[in-house]
Amino acid sequence: MSERHRIDYWLKLVCLFKHRGDATDACRGGHVKLNGSRVKPSSPVREGDIVELVMGERYRKLVVSGLPETSISKEVARTMYIDETPVVTLPPHQSLPRERGAGRPTKRERREIVKFKR
Repeated sequence: MSERHRIDYWLKLVCLFKHRGDATDACRGGHVKLNGSRVKPSSPVREGDIVELVMGERYRKLVVSGLPETSISKEVARTMYIDETPVVTLPPHQSLPRERGAGRPTKRERREIVKFKR
């Protein structure tokens, strides 16, 4: 087993991205950090490194615990990192659960929904 991988290749092998090109684009776009600094797709990743990535609106913090040689199953891939993502709790919102078929929301309810989504 090699002792280092490219970060984009590792992200693809551990099933965090479906395609290596997607992982490369995320690295180039500044959505991936390795040990606190933004990285190029070719940056080496080693065991014990901390990878932080933003996928859409979701933030993840991972500790590298393994470097797979080739493609592996998703069950095994999930053992190649330790997820240290902080748990985010959303504040309770009163108007979000609407009964199905209750009709169109009022203007006030629409404003609250928009405010909640921000």
